[in-house]
Amino acid sequence: MKIGDKVRFISEKGGGVVVGFQNNNIAIVEDEDGFQVPTQVQDLVVVNDDKQAKMLSGATTPKIQEPDIPASHANAMANAPVAQNCNVPKALHVYERENSDQINLYLGFVPKDKQNISKTEFFMYLINDCNFFLSFTYSLQQGDDYKLLAHNVLEPNTKLLISKLTLDDVQDFQNGAIQINAYKTDKPFKLQPSLDVKLKVDPVKFYKLHTFRENDFFDEDALVMSVVENGVPMKTLTIEADDLKEKIIEKQRIEITAPARTAHKRNDNEPLVVDLHIDELLDTTAGMSHTDMLNFQLDKFRETLESFKQKKGFKIIFIHGKGEGVLRNAIIRELRYKYKKYTYQDASFQEYGYGATQVTIH
Repeated sequence: MKIGDKVRFISEKGGGVVVGFQNNNIAIVEDEDGFQVPTQVQDLVVVNDDKQAKMLSGATTPKIQEPDIPASHANAMANAPVAQNCNVPKALHVYERENSDQINLYLGFVPKDKQNISKTEFFMYLINDCNFFLSFTYSLQQGDDYKLLAHNVLEPNTKLLISKLTLDDVQDFQNGAIQINAYKTDKPFKLQPSLDVKLKVDPVKFYKLHTFRENDFFDEDALVMSVVENGVPMKTLTIEADDLKEKIIEKQRIEITAPARTAHKRNDNEPLVVDLHIDELLDTTAGMSHTDMLNFQLDKFRETLESFKQKKGFKIIFIHGKGEGVLRNAIIRELRYKYKKYTYQDASFQEYGYGATQVTIH
């Protein structure tokens, strides 16, 4: 983190630009109103990087074109060095976050138009969430071989724009490999093992609107996937194209009244918990409109109430998420007009946050 970086507050909304430092642990953040707020460096996350790099056209797969970056991302690409001709950064000083001396690396996918998820393009980032410089090579599998996509050095606690892709391109990014070396430039450090991570990106996730969520790394909702967590390489399971087709056909055979997979109850004294997030109810939402998905969720809601209508005093907690409140409002409307005898209230905030409603059968 350095002067001029745009940052977000981790523990609350808002952010600003770093204009100075009181010491190694306190940054001075100036917000959009011109107020300067001293903030612990560990409570900040960098949300743009003036050293963002774009790939050489020769480093892409044949289907991937030069990224057409929207205005909101343009600053991150200004004066970008070529990703394949980078040098070791000569940092004067790096402001480190506490408890961030284990390698944490993520892939981030930001949809250009979240409201049109089946047709939009996605911006793909590598995110360095640790105090090490990470020298990386990212390659995509082509048959028995690999082709270089990009290599560069990720500065501590920053992210790097790698590519732009469409849903058709996701298949090309399914199988890849990232090789990583970690180091520090201005102080002694504990030697980290070189990592060779085989990646399997799940294409099904790109068809699920609810997998793009609020996160610590982007102002926009994004799909963030682990590559390395606390020094341990992670693996993401994938569904091949033929398996995906079979899953869709299988889902079409299932009646809409099938019981919710996430409904579990431990004993008679505890409430039933039903997660109505669409990605918990369906393996894929391909071909479904927003209305189709909402109706599917409401059918699960009605089916659950119908199953327990004879159990007076029984409590059911429906997890619907906070989001834009569409599902919650639809559930409340059902309770007010179709299930007037039942009482309802917000479920425990400590256990479920703001996104759950508790219904009591009467």
